[in-house]
Amino acid sequence: MQYKKILLTGWLFAIFYSIAFSQGTATITGIVIDSSGHPLPGVLIKESTISKGTVTNAAGEFVISGQTNYTYTFTFSFLGFEPHEETVRVGDSNPQLRIVLRESQQDLAEFTVTGKSIIQEIEEKAFNVDVIDAKKLYNTNLDLGHALDRVSGIRVRESGGVGSNMNLSLNGFTGRQVKIFIDGIPMENFGSSFQLNNIPINLAERIEVYKGVVPVSLGADALGGAINIITRKSGKSFLDASYSYGSFNTHRTAVNAAYVAPSGFTLEMNAFQNFSDNDYKVKVDVADINTGQYYPQQTVRRFNDQYHNETLITQIGVQNKPYADRLLFGITLGKMYKEIQTGARLVSVFGDWHRKGDIIMPTLKYRKENLFTKGLNVTFNANYNLGTEQNIDTVHRRYNWFQQYREYDTPGGERSYSMYKYKNNNAVGSFAADYIINEVHSLSLSNTLNTFNRQGSDPLFPDQDRYQQPRETVKNVLGLGYRYQPNTDMSISVFGKQYHQSNYFAKAYNPTGNYGDVAYTNTRENFNYAGYGLAATYFINPNVQLKASAEKTYRLPDPQELFGDMVNLEGNISLRPESSYNYNLGVFYNKVWTPEQRLEVDANLLFRDAKDFIRARLNTNQSMQVMDNLFNVTNAGFEVDMRYFHSSNFTVGANLTYQNLRNNTRFDEGQTVESVVYRDRIPNMPYLFGNANASYTIKDVLSKDNHIVIGYNLLYVHGFYLYWPSLGSDKLDVPKQVSHDLNATYTFGKNNRFQFTAECRNLLDSQLYDNFSLQKPGRNFSGKIRYFIY
Repeated sequence: MQYKKILLTGWLFAIFYSIAFSQGTATITGIVIDSSGHPLPGVLIKESTISKGTVTNAAGEFVISGQTNYTYTFTFSFLGFEPHEETVRVGDSNPQLRIVLRESQQDLAEFTVTGKSIIQEIEEKAFNVDVIDAKKLYNTNLDLGHALDRVSGIRVRESGGVGSNMNLSLNGFTGRQVKIFIDGIPMENFGSSFQLNNIPINLAERIEVYKGVVPVSLGADALGGAINIITRKSGKSFLDASYSYGSFNTHRTAVNAAYVAPSGFTLEMNAFQNFSDNDYKVKVDVADINTGQYYPQQTVRRFNDQYHNETLITQIGVQNKPYADRLLFGITLGKMYKEIQTGARLVSVFGDWHRKGDIIMPTLKYRKENLFTKGLNVTFNANYNLGTEQNIDTVHRRYNWFQQYREYDTPGGERSYSMYKYKNNNAVGSFAADYIINEVHSLSLSNTLNTFNRQGSDPLFPDQDRYQQPRETVKNVLGLGYRYQPNTDMSISVFGKQYHQSNYFAKAYNPTGNYGDVAYTNTRENFNYAGYGLAATYFINPNVQLKASAEKTYRLPDPQELFGDMVNLEGNISLRPESSYNYNLGVFYNKVWTPEQRLEVDANLLFRDAKDFIRARLNTNQSMQVMDNLFNVTNAGFEVDMRYFHSSNFTVGANLTYQNLRNNTRFDEGQTVESVVYRDRIPNMPYLFGNANASYTIKDVLSKDNHIVIGYNLLYVHGFYLYWPSLGSDKLDVPKQVSHDLNATYTFGKNNRFQFTAECRNLLDSQLYDNFSLQKPGRNFSGKIRYFIY
């Protein structure tokens, strides 16, 4: 506890000190015109030493924030005009500039002007990273989780339909081995009301996927990579609203809005809801609950799987002030209702068991560039989740898939007889600082603190000791990095991380030896580890980029893995932290034939060598999953992503991932005979999968500037084993899966404010499986209407 107080006090002091004593700021304004005096909109303005930039508005005007007592050199670039440099000394007053650009005397047909988007700049870093441009998916019904399913190396694994439990697999590492961030804030233990597969894609601006080596700025104990969701930020007021309706009585609504006053006052709001009966059909063996007669491979509907959630995210604060580029205070409010249809396998079926949850999470976001000195950028984020979760299982019945049930007179439930309600009391604080010493050298420092303290009670058992036992964790990750970039062709980053975790919990034992006697002893465990890594990149020529990275990393057990999730994950307090050596080698090739035609190829080799690998297995009675350590696991694989672009009308691409996860534990603990599953593939883990997609735009449909975009997506997953291959047979194999999706979007109205989308997923009604063969929805349709305005 003292350790937490010291760190939190230090962070708060840093923030308030920066607010109180940051240097004075100034506003640099101006207008850009041509030699005839006409304003030039869309002129790119950059100041490279502080990574500042903007573009002129429709009137040719611009505004850039800066600091007093500094000299800036701005570069003005615009197609058809000669570049112009302007050096400005900022004193106590706010400079006002009038820039005149001269027309270029060169023949425009002799050269091509290209610029890099922020997505290109991120992908060209030394780290193995892919970036999803979320703006291109705003017209779809995708949530954040299913948008990630289209990235090479990623498999999204769900236990069912809308709102079902979801895990991500990234290059063979899965679940909590892959860390999720929102604007650099760890998305840990946010509760069931706020998960990737219930957050609409319209919330995000882009999604960064780091494979293997994770940069210091994301303070995480990730084993296999990290995903950073960058939310929409705007310097302008806007409204983006959408509603969709689809199969299985599915309704989705999303509203994103922001008000930005000229003074910098900012109010942001994101609201969304999801509702679905999830009553899709599954094929399963069923026995009559009264006669016992066996009916193999019956097609039945899910009948206890309704889900809905409602979430509101509001933030209020300021932008572009002397003490903060962004300072926002906010709160996230939400609630969730979910019926539980199955256990870890389809043979376990329930008819009344359900869960409720809510999230009440105050937040603080602060960012300031050039704090105290030029080149020092500081970010601080904090949140505290006051939400609750409740498990309600009070109907003493046994159901089958025909919706028949047998009722019992005694008190009980379908599995556990529970009304257990609890809070996880989860707090997260993260601090990051980047110092750009000069164009060649820069430093990064980050620290992330995460605390967890589960407290709850059950009105059915008010006096039971087990609900009063401690379940606490404190985790802290400290990172320090250095980047050397002598030129634009080469960059090398080295870093080190310090991992600390303290777990406090109770162990049960039998004090007398008599059946049913239980007592508890409190136990505290502490773990301290040091990790390190390196990432480098080099451009052989403008079209070919090489990347290489390596790290020794650790992943500390998650509270849900230690203490369970009270549904289908059983806790295991004996879990040990896992570690891995991660290696990546990649090449990116970009071929441009004409300004309208280009080809991109991204290929990567990977190797993972993990110790104490944490993986899911079925518990003793195969009704729940439990996490367990496997001493040594290796993974050697590759991924390749290709995409072809033809003007702005047509694009087609495909990716393929192969991951060879093997059990490298030769001798089980305490054994001298080689394990029968030594060098087996890790079960219940796809090892060959991929995506293909294409889109075509038809312009000027029915009216000028209205257009239709037709899209197609293919999902392929090769067959894989559910259990250890050396202990199973072919009948346990999950078969090959192929799914086709189609969508069409019509954009119309003044300034293209309206969009209507029709979508069909799983067009051929294929059987799709995840998580111990739990079946996913078949063919389904949806329609979406969206309105957007600045």
